[in-house]
Amino acid sequence: MKFEKVTIPEGDLIEYRDGKMVVGSKPIIGVLRGDGIGIDITPVMQNVVNAAVDKAYGGDRAIAWCPLYAGYEGLQKYGSEFPEETVEAIRYLKVAIKGPFTTPIGEETHVCLNCAHQQNHEGKCDNCGKTDSVCPRFRSINVRFRQYLDLFACVRPIKYFEGVPAPNKFANQVDFVIFRENTEDVYAGFDYERGSEMALAIIDLIKAKTGREIRPDSGIGVKPISLFGTERLVRKAIQWAIDQRLPSVTLVHKGNIMKFTEGSFAKWGYELAEREFKDQTISEKRVWDEFDGKVPDGKILIKDRIADSIFQQIQTRPGEYSVLATPNLNGDYLSDAAIALVGGLGLGPGANMSDTVGLFEATHGTAPKYTGMDKVNPGSLILSAVMMLEHLGWNEAAILIRKGLSEAIQQGRVTYDLARLMRGEGREDIEELSCSGFGNAIIERM
Repeated sequence: MKFEKVTIPEGDLIEYRDGKMVVGSKPIIGVLRGDGIGIDITPVMQNVVNAAVDKAYGGDRAIAWCPLYAGYEGLQKYGSEFPEETVEAIRYLKVAIKGPFTTPIGEETHVCLNCAHQQNHEGKCDNCGKTDSVCPRFRSINVRFRQYLDLFACVRPIKYFEGVPAPNKFANQVDFVIFRENTEDVYAGFDYERGSEMALAIIDLIKAKTGREIRPDSGIGVKPISLFGTERLVRKAIQWAIDQRLPSVTLVHKGNIMKFTEGSFAKWGYELAEREFKDQTISEKRVWDEFDGKVPDGKILIKDRIADSIFQQIQTRPGEYSVLATPNLNGDYLSDAAIALVGGLGLGPGANMSDTVGLFEATHGTAPKYTGMDKVNPGSLILSAVMMLEHLGWNEAAILIRKGLSEAIQQGRVTYDLARLMRGEGREDIEELSCSGFGNAIIERM
């Protein structure tokens, strides 16, 4: 395939044969620098990955990095923050990793992709003064990647690293992964303004069909949760548990209130497990009815929990959970709450995946005030690269990075954010490192 501005380097294209991924010794991986601090953390991630792969395989394997462009770089290269060619390149390459991208949050008509300032005119940025960085406001780049590439599973491992100050006394028991449905629920929903034609029509329809009254001055939201979307998300979560030899998959929902959307999510999840994974899984009900509460050897427990309850339980007994599968909005809340248990987003990895494409990402924002200062913690993107290596089947390299990062943290060789927290707990042996210095400390400890 030929591209206009993307140059595919020499290497091995990742393929799927008979439903299985085939990875050569030099896979071509897309890399998107991102906005803001992406300029700092992305090269550090690449250096760490290159060092780990070289050490793990003695030079017999390497990654061929393929630069791709979106956000500020996309605007410069293509005149668009979200170039179609970039989407097609990720689809072609099958695997890519990206830094953070600017997401407008206000009501202004334009946003600067260099400093994230928002204003009501095009041209020169009123804040940073750049003349090539302002574009019309847009919907989230991250969300559009998920939708255009049908990346239906947002995968967030949550794991405690010894030495990181954490607010929860059970943090050392936290080691689970959240599978959040990425394309439905509020992401595919409709939101109608109070008094609008559609809002009033829906209110009238509900009254006519059910007799139920909704206040006429209400805004109205519609959230779809489908059988198809639920099944492919739960299927991926269960397969992950099988592949990683994990003991349970928990379906998180609010089905006690919303029975035919979130309640159906749990119902359909149980039915899929029984139909497609009968030999590997067992429901919590069967465990109590037939096995006196003891999970038979070799079986993965399928259970469900109400959404508000799970927020309490991951704080009070996190060790009981290994994989959690959730609709979109529940998973959005739960992911950020869970990562706070172990010290915050600085060490929170993530990926968005379909059955054939994996887009791995930093889970934090662009922090434009630190851009180019070589200051911020690159841990989130580095750990996302660990997930990427595991996805490729290169577990030896992934283990080396985890080892290096864990030892650097335990020895107090960390960036400013962790250094501040560690000193706050009374540690006096901290060496505060730059972003690149932290990367080097990881490499040195592999």
